[in-house]
Amino acid sequence: MAKPAIDYRTILSEISDKKFKPVYFLQGEEPYYIDLISNYMIEHVLEEDQRDFNQNVIYGQDTDIRKVIDLARSFPMGSQHRLVVVKEAQKIASMDDLSFYLQKPMPSSIIVFCYKGKKLDARKKVTKDLEKEKALFTFDKLYDNQVPDFIESYLKERNMAIEPKAKLMISEHLGNDLQKVANEIDKLLVSKPSDCKSITCDMVERNVGISKDFNAFELVDALFARNVQKCNLIALQMAKSKSFSIIPVITSIFNSFSNLMVYHYIPNAPGTNYKPEKEVAAELKINPFFVKKYTAAAMNFKPRKTMEIISLLRTYDAMSKGIGKGSTDDGDLLKELIFKILH
Repeated sequence: MAKPAIDYRTILSEISDKKFKPVYFLQGEEPYYIDLISNYMIEHVLEEDQRDFNQNVIYGQDTDIRKVIDLARSFPMGSQHRLVVVKEAQKIASMDDLSFYLQKPMPSSIIVFCYKGKKLDARKKVTKDLEKEKALFTFDKLYDNQVPDFIESYLKERNMAIEPKAKLMISEHLGNDLQKVANEIDKLLVSKPSDCKSITCDMVERNVGISKDFNAFELVDALFARNVQKCNLIALQMAKSKSFSIIPVITSIFNSFSNLMVYHYIPNAPGTNYKPEKEVAAELKINPFFVKKYTAAAMNFKPRKTMEIISLLRTYDAMSKGIGKGSTDDGDLLKELIFKILH
C-alpha cells in the first residue's frame, strides 16, 4: 500500500467544516501526513484566544492513556470544544483503556493521537474499536515511484506546474522522505520569480543543489542509450561530491530496469511492433513523456540481459550496504557496476 487509508484532504476538509470526530488516531510509517493533520487541527479547531484554557499538546513519554482521557473529560471554558493532541503517542505503554472511552466519548472533546513509525496491533480490541468508530487513520510510506506524483500534486495545490524531468530530479535526489521533499519544494516556491508558473530543471539545479546534467536520472538515460562515455562522465562527476552515496543511485537504476522488464512483456498493438504509449505509461506508472526512452532501451537490452542486470543490481545493493564491499569506495563501486551493465 502506499496510499493513505483515507485521503488526508478529506480529513482536512471535514475539520475546516467543523465536522469533528471525538478521536483521531493517526498512525503509520509516514510522519508527514500525521504532522500535517495534527498541526492543522492545532491551528484551526480553536480560535487563538481559546487555546490557553482548552488546548493541550502533550507527549507520550510524559503521560499515560488515563491522563489523556482525564484531560478529554474536562469541560471546555469559553469554547465549544477542548482539543487534546498527543505527540509521540507510540511511547504510551498501553492504549487499552481507550476502548472504554470510545464507548462514551466526551461530546465537546477531540483527542488526536500521533502514533508515528508503527501501527497498533490489529488483533487488539482497542484497534478494532477505533476501526469501528472510523477513528483509525493509517499512513504508510510512499513507494519511490509514487514520489513524483506527490510532487506534482503538492505543486498543483499551490497552482504551480513542474517539468517532468525536474520532478524526477527531486524525487531521485530526496527519495521518499516527504517532509524533505515538501521543504525543498517550499524553498523553490519562495525563490521563484513572481510570474513563474512552472518549476524548471534550472531552478532545481540552482536551489536544491542537484546537477541537471550529473544525477541518477541522467545516468539511467545514458545507460539506456548504452552511451559509455556519458555514463562514465556522469559517474565521475557524481562521485566528486562529498555527500555522494551509491545507495539511492542503485535504487534509481534498479527501478528503471525493473520497469524495462515490465515493458518487454507489455503486448504490442495488434499486427505491429508498436506498444501504445498510453498503455505503457499506465502500466509503468510513468509520464507518457518518458515512454520513448523505454522503447529505445528495449532495443539495447533484451529481456534476458535486463534480467541479468536486475540480478546484478541486487548484488551491488548488498555491497553498497557493506556486504562483501571490502575497501572499495562508492565511486569505484559505481564505475564497476556501470561497466558490468554495459558489457
